[in-house]
Amino acid sequence: MPAFSEQELDKISAEMENQTPQQIITWAVETYAPQIAVSSSFQTQSVPLLHMVSRIDPEILVFFLDTGFHFWETLMFREQLQREMGLHIQNLYVDGQWKNFLDRFGRDLYDHDPDLCCYLRKVQPMQKGMKTVRAWVSGIRRDQTANRHNAKIIEVERDGLVKINPLLNWTRQDVENYIREHNLPTHPLFEKGYRSIGCKPCTRAVRADEDERAGRWDGKGKTECGLHTEMFNQDGPGKSALLNGFLLNPSEDETQ
Repeated sequence: MPAFSEQELDKISAEMENQTPQQIITWAVETYAPQIAVSSSFQTQSVPLLHMVSRIDPEILVFFLDTGFHFWETLMFREQLQREMGLHIQNLYVDGQWKNFLDRFGRDLYDHDPDLCCYLRKVQPMQKGMKTVRAWVSGIRRDQTANRHNAKIIEVERDGLVKINPLLNWTRQDVENYIREHNLPTHPLFEKGYRSIGCKPCTRAVRADEDERAGRWDGKGKTECGLHTEMFNQDGPGKSALLNGFLLNPSEDETQ
């Protein structure tokens, strides 16, 4: 298994700008398998990537963040895709060290501190999962958010983890075209106006004239969960008055 410097990976990444997602995935698998995993939220835009990797490497590991707040339809769609594509899914859960805190504040933490909620339920579990592999295949696209617009096809994350974004240059139309061309299923909520689907409390349907991610964290001034930002490289949840207060007084009977 070759080891590349960051400079070498930057050069390879630039060369891949004109390659197809399948070519990029094939390179990733040939370079890093079996120490490679795909992450998926199992929504409609996830389907092309899952279909491609299942054809290129049926044994590839697929990480799914089970936050406890998913739509029932998402969980059923995950099961459907697992059966139809033969996916090897590993569910990732919040670390047990946060049980007491979440028992007290977790029910509506997404309202009081959405960044902390995402860190505990998504970022930290993914950090832990990625410690078992050398490479991470993600389905992000440049047209989704301002932060993702500056992403590269190959990036180096915490502890040298290599992140590969084969769909980076695709558009929403490319996703829809691929699904139609291969007669693939769509998320049950897609036809109800849900274009980007995360946890149920933080997701709403969007209007035809809205951006596909306009329904995520509506009104919270937030567009990313943290998996694809610098939050992923943090060793802790950062500054949180709610969490810091709990850690200072873990047995105090606080209410919100």
